[in-house]
Amino acid sequence: MKIQQIHSWPSTVGEAITIQETLQNQVITTDLFKEPIKYVAGVDMGFLEDGKISRAAVAVLSFPDLQVVETSLAYRPTTFPYIPGFLSFREIPALLDALEKIQTIPDIILCDGQGIAHPRRLGIACHLGVIVDIPTIGVAKSLLIGKHEELPEAKGSWQPLIHKKETIGAVLRTRTGVKPLYISSGHRISLPTAIDYVLRCTPKYRLPETTRIADKLASDR
Repeated sequence: MKIQQIHSWPSTVGEAITIQETLQNQVITTDLFKEPIKYVAGVDMGFLEDGKISRAAVAVLSFPDLQVVETSLAYRPTTFPYIPGFLSFREIPALLDALEKIQTIPDIILCDGQGIAHPRRLGIACHLGVIVDIPTIGVAKSLLIGKHEELPEAKGSWQPLIHKKETIGAVLRTRTGVKPLYISSGHRISLPTAIDYVLRCTPKYRLPETTRIADKLASDR
């Protein structure tokens, strides 16, 4: 997969904020892709040597049967600290290295993190999606910002995630009686479509198969 870098990587939070504010204007939250979808991918990160080394994992699965087609790993020194709201600057450099290794181009990438459900509407899913120009979905395990109504226990139930009177995502129950996930558009995909594909990628467990497999690769479990 060939990737064109669209900006340099910052060394300060101020530089990072400037990049987020610039790229947010390029995020598309409507469906801009062709169906049928043949391949979905998950990306995730692990860290070695007390966080000094980033280990990025990509898992490409066939869709809709969710069988592993291709995986890749990439390692590089970690150059940005862990700061909530700036996850993409810590993780994307290594993720791009891993994505460059794959031959099977995914139609949708599911990211372990936020999309537009982010203070500056540019979570890791948006940031990655704009760089690689592939539809992306933010699939986060925890809430970053926003509020929502009480969620029913049944799988498939969801409630809008609201921040400053704007719907920025959805809290989605992917397994009955289990903690929900926080879904938001990343790039080139609408929220209803994102919810649909997350559920279709989550046949059994709380997390999508894309995320589960990428997480195992990244953490070497």
